Amino acid sequence: MHIRRAVPADAEELCGLLNEIILAGGTTALETPLTAAEFADWFIDGEFPLVCHVAEHDRSLVGFQSLSVYGDPPKGYADIATFARMSPRISGAGSALFPATRAAAEELGLEFINATIRADNVGGLAYYAKMGFEPYDRLIQVPLLDGTPVDRVKKRFKVDAKPSPASPV
Repeated sequence: MHIRRAVPADAEELCGLLNEIILAGGTTALETPLTAAEFADWFIDGEFPLVCHVAEHDRSLVGFQSLSVYGDPPKGYADIATFARMSPRISGAGSALFPATRAAAEELGLEFINATIRADNVGGLAYYAKMGFEPYDRLIQVPLLDGTPVDRVKKRFKVDAKPSPASPV
């Protein structure tokens, strides 16, 4: 698997990957599909994204991970978003992306990377725990578009933290 920085030309393929996840439901707080232009603005080259990396496998983009400052996070924090292709699923994209994102966070002088995960997203909660994120807050019963309340778990990663021996990072 090859990891590189995302470029605007990636927006259409990555938008398709993300929209498949959005339409499947249940794992992302995003509920409305994006256009390629919206995707580029939100994740690659708009006002709020700091960096976005893609995972390539067999000439296909199989995942991406971004850091952004949307929503005015505290000084020294950036939000992370991680998405991997659902079909065909390629195992390990998220784990392969995190070292590049972590290195970028260090270069940007960030203190923490924040992940806000739906409490019903078991896979997402496990992924961020595996990467070394620690829970620190919980948003209670945030309504989905249909009104269904779903908690959000906030986890953070201390950027200067050293990876544990068991960590793939």
